[in-house]
Amino acid sequence: MEDWQKLGAEKAARILGEVNPHIKPVPFAEDSTTVRTQKLPFYKDYLLVELTDLSTVPGARKYALYKPGDVSVLDWTNHGIYEMNEKAPIRLDEETVISYVKFFFSYVRGRHGRFLIIETIDDVRWQVEPPAQGRKVMQEMLSPVTLETRDTDGTFNLSAFMVFKDSLFKTQIHVQSDGLVSMSEEDLKIEGMPVLQDSAA
Repeated sequence: MEDWQKLGAEKAARILGEVNPHIKPVPFAEDSTTVRTQKLPFYKDYLLVELTDLSTVPGARKYALYKPGDVSVLDWTNHGIYEMNEKAPIRLDEETVISYVKFFFSYVRGRHGRFLIIETIDDVRWQVEPPAQGRKVMQEMLSPVTLETRDTDGTFNLSAFMVFKDSLFKTQIHVQSDGLVSMSEEDLKIEGMPVLQDSAA
């Protein structure tokens, strides 16, 4: 999910010109903004766009889904993603569903914070590094997001480890064929972890 391409000045200016009218409250300045894009395998025609301007304090960063003539700024809710699933439309199969799940949880923030997918111990944003033995035990417990089964109605069932606030748990993630995401069977593994509290950019 981190295959970002930094755009040259001409392409960046073109995309910025289309995205800026959708940015509230302040659009991004062309001369101080870095524009990066990445392809998403589950949306055929849309790119994920990242706008970053570090000339301000604090720095500003926004994300949008983009194709020429159409922009959808991500606002950390699931609404924009679900609308895009209908519009694009989303293409889910055994190859793309894991990428979609990682994308979904990276750009959706609930009332109480984000559910962060953790595949290796290096994905955890530690406030205080755990001792070597603790790292070893945790690394042996973790595993990548795994597609377990697919129901007759097309729903994908996956298993994943996630951090929410200061707790690590294992959960089942269910993705319907239209991209609707739900979770069940949360199994708490570790709580009180010394992690940095997540804040959406």
